[in-house]
Amino acid sequence: MLLICGQMLLDMRGDAWDKATQTSRNLLQVIERDIARNVEIIDLSLRAVVDNLSAPGISEIGPELRQLVLFDRAATATDMGVVLVLNDKGDTVFDSHAVPARRLNNADRDYFRAHAARADLGLVISRPVTSRLVGVPVIVLSRRITKPDGSFGGIVSASLKLSYFTRLFANIGLGPRGAINLYLRDGTRLMRHPFAPADIGANVARSATFQQFLTASHGTFVGDSLRDAGQRLYAYTSVGDLPLILNVALAVEEIDAQWRHKALVIGLMVLVLCGLTIGLSFLFGCELRQRTRMQAELARLSLTDVLTGLPNRRRFEDEIARAWTGPPDPAAMRSLLAVDVDHFKAINDRYGHGIGDAVLRGLAACLSASIRRPGDLACRIGGEEFVLLLPDTDEAGALRIAEAVHAEVATLGIAAAGIRPGSITVSIGLASTRGSATGTVAPADLYPLADMALYAAKAAGRNRTHIAVSRRNPPPSPPVAAQWAGAA
Repeated sequence: MLLICGQMLLDMRGDAWDKATQTSRNLLQVIERDIARNVEIIDLSLRAVVDNLSAPGISEIGPELRQLVLFDRAATATDMGVVLVLNDKGDTVFDSHAVPARRLNNADRDYFRAHAARADLGLVISRPVTSRLVGVPVIVLSRRITKPDGSFGGIVSASLKLSYFTRLFANIGLGPRGAINLYLRDGTRLMRHPFAPADIGANVARSATFQQFLTASHGTFVGDSLRDAGQRLYAYTSVGDLPLILNVALAVEEIDAQWRHKALVIGLMVLVLCGLTIGLSFLFGCELRQRTRMQAELARLSLTDVLTGLPNRRRFEDEIARAWTGPPDPAAMRSLLAVDVDHFKAINDRYGHGIGDAVLRGLAACLSASIRRPGDLACRIGGEEFVLLLPDTDEAGALRIAEAVHAEVATLGIAAAGIRPGSITVSIGLASTRGSATGTVAPADLYPLADMALYAAKAAGRNRTHIAVSRRNPPPSPPVAAQWAGAA
């Protein structure tokens, strides 16, 4: 969920940046077309004046008619300042707004000196200046007038009020820290939106950001702001074939802010869901562990005798079926002891079942104390009958364990009932897969043989160990019966 959320938030951020980039490009396209079209109209008017000045008889017609011939209706547009014809001295010859022309000399202007110095400049766009006729900030577009002999004959100039750019940019919302800038290619800022008088005419040619504008005709990049320490997404373009560069700058923080709120809400929701998932998974895991423990305990209880704590008959049968089945193996050595408490019914009848249960628990402890190896297993298979499964044990080894059982039982006493040590005895039937009495038998046959040997031990007087005799391998001598000498 976190990975999917992270990928989704990254995609949302990418969409926000794509949207900002596309919006900037669209704005540039609209603004660039408007500026290029208006400059083209003014330039056409300037070309018309230059051409008309060289028309035959232009100086002989009346002033009013000459005014109509030289200046078209574009000269009266809202943002146009004035169109002037200046002679080679910089004096006004013709004025689009006055007949006769108002007296003015602009020989000191940079654009006039540029045309006087070079004949190949074509259209020149000046730095922002204050018009001497209308008294407002303008930029001046001018073209050279060349005499028939090729010498400098003056210029035709048209002023464009900066209010044109102010109105053009006014309704564009770019955020509190966004901006639109129009530059000359020499780095001079002609206009900035939002408008700041101190920025108009400033030169930023040495800045790394402006140098980036000069690398291509259009593009986008993220760079440091020229005004503060923040970063901006800059989209820029050249304005047609003019020496103008237009750019739209959007604050990186504001672009990110467009998706940050959504990202915060979605992120919190995903974190809550993840928290719930983790919590539920933890609870579910606890429940599973508890259930596993319960199942393990139930499985253990199903294989455990409740009274004595020893494995029960089911565990005994499972062990026989798992490891003690199959045909006889001459090399395998397994033994089984069947153990039964002597005169147990008499103990129950005399002392009660509570004391009888105590005797069984004590006998279970004696059997557990008689075996030492991890593979040996003592089980209660019912009533007062117990078995000892002894893997890797031959007949002689099983007989020693039987003697150990007799010795342990001899120490068993129940003080609460007045039963002294030595009063309780057991009879044991022994069967082995290999032995002098049993010959070689299958492991699955050991329990029936040991059970018969147990009854034989009881019939022979109890408190003894009787070794089973295999019916398939009858011995040449009577069956072996060993009475435990330490019994009381």
